Amino acid sequence: MTVRDIFTIIDIYNEKMNASTAALELASRRKAHVTGLALALEPIAPGFLASPVPAEYLVEAITNAENSAKEAAAAFAAEATKYGVDAEARTATVYSGGTPAIVRQAQLSDLIIIGQDDPEHGEPMRAAIIETLLFESGVPVLIVPSNWNKPITSEKVMIAWDGSSTAARAVHAALPALRVATSIEVVMVAGSKNWSGEPGADVAAYLARHDHKVTVTTLPRSASEVSAVLNNHAAESGATMLVMGGYGHNRFRQFVLGGVTRDMLEKMTIPTLMTH
Repeated sequence: MTVRDIFTIIDIYNEKMNASTAALELASRRKAHVTGLALALEPIAPGFLASPVPAEYLVEAITNAENSAKEAAAAFAAEATKYGVDAEARTATVYSGGTPAIVRQAQLSDLIIIGQDDPEHGEPMRAAIIETLLFESGVPVLIVPSNWNKPITSEKVMIAWDGSSTAARAVHAALPALRVATSIEVVMVAGSKNWSGEPGADVAAYLARHDHKVTVTTLPRSASEVSAVLNNHAAESGATMLVMGGYGHNRFRQFVLGGVTRDMLEKMTIPTLMTH
């Protein structure tokens, strides 16, 4: 599949708009259309409040959020003009439980690009929106680290492989990016799964049939978390993109037990393509 339609969530509070700017730069190279969505989110009242939040406060907060979303959408449109990209800037007001409306706008695209949740420039509900898009959009999601300031490239791709169906779907989703890769490395972390046969041989053979040269690496886990092992190897190998499945278990179990996906969403160092 050729990427011709990109959907991106526009940052409201991070003026650099790292992810949506990266989406525009990628679109300029792929001659793709970009839809940018700036969200005005209903404020979430702290659970410890004993009395309801005054209606006047909610109205003012939503109005301010809508104004900020309009400003961000205008900035995105101006940036699209600079890149010469065919783009559409949208805004949407999202009330409690309104994430399905975001999914509907994203699901008829080839790729979703969204910025990592950034504690220093916190975007409301960012982690929840990423999770919802992963689970419900049916579209590959490319998450961009909050401090990323380079073009998105698939020159050196690292595939985190654990033999799961989500990892397999991520490999399928990455095929357009792999066409221009000069280096593809399938990486497995020892001890993270019991393997039968030769680990990684199946995915390496599959990619070889698509005319890709692949190396297979098994990394020692030692006492580190799997996410730390992957991030360290990405830095050492100079990888420019990570491909991995997202949330192999249901969301509640991941929330209770943690998991590689949750860790990577918090600690990723390079753009990471995920599917569920």
